[in-house]
Amino acid sequence: MSTPHEGTAGKAGELRRSIGLTELVFIGLVFIGPAAAVGVFGTLDANSGGAVALVYIVATIVMSFTAVSYMRMSREIPRAGTVFAYASAGIGPRAGFTAGWMILLDYLFIPSVAYLFTGIALNSIFPSIPVWLFTGIAVILTTGLNLAGVKIASRVITLVVVIEVLVLGLVLVLGIIFLAANGPSRDWLSPLTGVGAFSITAVLAAVSVAVLSYLGFDSLATFAEEAKGGPKIVGRATLVCLILAGVFFVAQTWVGSLLSPVSPAELQANPELEGAAYYDAVDATLGTWVHWLLALAKAVGAAFSAMIGQAAGSRILMDMGRKGQVPKFLSQVSPRTGVPWKGILVAAVGNVIVAGWATTRADGLDQLTSIVNVGALSAFIFVQASVVGYFLVKRKGSETPSWFTHGAIPIIGAILLAIVLVSANPLALIIGAVWLAIGLVVYLVRNRRRV
Repeated sequence: MSTPHEGTAGKAGELRRSIGLTELVFIGLVFIGPAAAVGVFGTLDANSGGAVALVYIVATIVMSFTAVSYMRMSREIPRAGTVFAYASAGIGPRAGFTAGWMILLDYLFIPSVAYLFTGIALNSIFPSIPVWLFTGIAVILTTGLNLAGVKIASRVITLVVVIEVLVLGLVLVLGIIFLAANGPSRDWLSPLTGVGAFSITAVLAAVSVAVLSYLGFDSLATFAEEAKGGPKIVGRATLVCLILAGVFFVAQTWVGSLLSPVSPAELQANPELEGAAYYDAVDATLGTWVHWLLALAKAVGAAFSAMIGQAAGSRILMDMGRKGQVPKFLSQVSPRTGVPWKGILVAAVGNVIVAGWATTRADGLDQLTSIVNVGALSAFIFVQASVVGYFLVKRKGSETPSWFTHGAIPIIGAILLAIVLVSANPLALIIGAVWLAIGLVVYLVRNRRRV
């Protein structure tokens, strides 16, 4: 039996249902990146005193609270606007706009960071070609795939995830073989206990960074109107994606820790070594060719991670457009491909501007990565509040209201997210505040007749 909107497209706010559970999981894994922990391994190793696997175990638990709230709200509000839709239904339209506006900051900067990472990674292999050219090519190719339609894009996404997982699996297998033959550079349990004195404070500080590796699982909810199985499939895919990502992160950081010839103390004393710490460990123990293979897989994976972020951002613009919160033309869906093509192009322009600016600065990547978490974490707090508002205050949910399920769990999740948010870089908080102020101005202008 067909579901609503299945096989139709072309009207404002109407998307084609064409994505199954497996494809949703692959989409989430591409945006997160199965090897996402590789890029921040050195920083986490230094900050946690070597207990980097424990850091990811704790981070997975923290993010699971948000995933559960996404699952519950996606069942009740199966709309592509995700946090905008959830906060509007659970709290009110003003909160909905604020949540949607803040998550747009995430979806604008995360793809830009990923595109820039692709350019930097490929430039390290082919130094004669500038970073900006690789970055621009990545934006053009992935935007084209998004415009071609979700079904076509999802096939490419599946291939990208398979390749990245295979390369990561090869690194892990070769790493285990090396460790079995030569022994670890640290104690076997050090990824859990740390090197030297254990510090829970240091571990929690590292968790505030590690949580960023999971940003992207929430993008699945933006495809709620395109999922064949409806909102239940989206919620299930969200949890599966988060758990799989956690397993990948723990495995790769555990092996990386035992392979690393550099101690956490040395990384702390020489922070310039942190970014390439995982690659250096692989190069020193498994060989340069493995290092290059991993770097190339990461570069390609980052480009398609950016593509998913771009697609998710376009769907939030679409939902806000059909509700009159942003220009209505952004809600237009292509009758041929069934995607919000104008929103995709607007998101692509934003990606080019931000990533292009970053390529002109030596610290461009650092500047971008310092602010990606503010928008997402702020929006996630709204999601937690939406569960409380929707089920306990407004009592609209199909589930029987429960003070534990719909009260305690989202409140604990919101507190954990707030702790992570306040530990963000001061510059990131300032930029987030400026972005919020701009959003309030936009809201007042768009709703001046109602105010």
